[in-house]
Amino acid sequence: MLYRKIPENGDELSILGFGCMRLPVKEDGKIDEERATRQVRYAIDHGINYIDTAWPYHMGESEPFLGRALAGGYREKINLATKLPSWTIKNADDMDRILNSQLDRLMTDHIDYYLIHGLVGTLWDKMEKLEVLDFLDRAKADGRIINAGFSFHGSIEDFKRIVDAYPWVFCQIQYNYLDEKSQAGTEGLEYAASKGLGIIVMEPLRGGKLTNPVPPEIQEIWNEAEIKRTPAEWGLRWVWNHPEVTVVLSGMNEESHIEENLRIASEAYPNSLTEAELQLVKRVEQKYRELMKVGCTGCRYCLPCPSGVDIPGCFEIYDNFSLSGNEREAKLMYAAKPGGIIRGDVPGYASQCVQCGECVEKCPQHLDIPSLLEAVAEKFEGKDHRGWRLIAKKSFGKE
Repeated sequence: MLYRKIPENGDELSILGFGCMRLPVKEDGKIDEERATRQVRYAIDHGINYIDTAWPYHMGESEPFLGRALAGGYREKINLATKLPSWTIKNADDMDRILNSQLDRLMTDHIDYYLIHGLVGTLWDKMEKLEVLDFLDRAKADGRIINAGFSFHGSIEDFKRIVDAYPWVFCQIQYNYLDEKSQAGTEGLEYAASKGLGIIVMEPLRGGKLTNPVPPEIQEIWNEAEIKRTPAEWGLRWVWNHPEVTVVLSGMNEESHIEENLRIASEAYPNSLTEAELQLVKRVEQKYRELMKVGCTGCRYCLPCPSGVDIPGCFEIYDNFSLSGNEREAKLMYAAKPGGIIRGDVPGYASQCVQCGECVEKCPQHLDIPSLLEAVAEKFEGKDHRGWRLIAKKSFGKE
């Protein structure tokens, strides 16, 4: 296992972190605790020392499970990360109540790496008004949390102002070879690093979309490589190739995935990919763009929409569906993300589009956004949409 340092505190973290959002489950949808415990402990025994969870994962069961899994001395071997569910917060008392509950659920007296969860600009503005920074100062002073950070899903402009708003030790961003210009992107990665933040990367494989299924056109490009690697290894090594990255989280739920990722994490040094290999990845990225139904880069130039449509969010779900074919997951995530459930925001569904055309003028990709939104609404807002919205509320702890 390779390790990289958090600049602010000098902690040496395993470059591979264990994400607890996609643990193995039984037929009833509940965590398969026996198997998941074996997986978590095996990962720790083989060098992983950063474990990440959150309040809503697995319908609120991830934190209690992890508390039990880390018993018997495993808690002391790792840096534990969890998150304050910012969208649920109504007042300052909520912050202390939830943190104290998380300490109980995780069976610990402190959180090593504590994040404000899922920030976008408007949600950050709300949390600032509720004095979240004072809360972080109090929680650090009394030892309930050690290091403060945030996870992010908004625009680069909002990312930079959040980075500058507090002496954060670290941040967590979505980053992979399809997201160089999405959300924080490469610009945000480099900006946070320039400010001395450790950087935790989530979704390095786009939730598995870059590995399963692999379109034949993509596999043909990978096959050209002199050194043969799986799509997962290419995706992970591309992220680890960036020296600014501290930890890459992987939601591992198959033993074979854990073994493969551990192997890769023992070899993936920064700046270790050749120029030819980087060009190969670029070709794969371009081919994925061609295969996607929309090809939106997530630049967000189309926002704000006068009708409140989350245009990039709608297109992200639609493109992910076009690659994976997983209709159930797509409908759930459409209800949760553009539906505003995850972020505690108002819905931004495709059907809200009134075809004013403002977005078309702004789009650097020259997409026919209104027509594409019609296709998204037709696909994801059918008769079963209300049911998927109820499932999303339950899944993300909004009931």
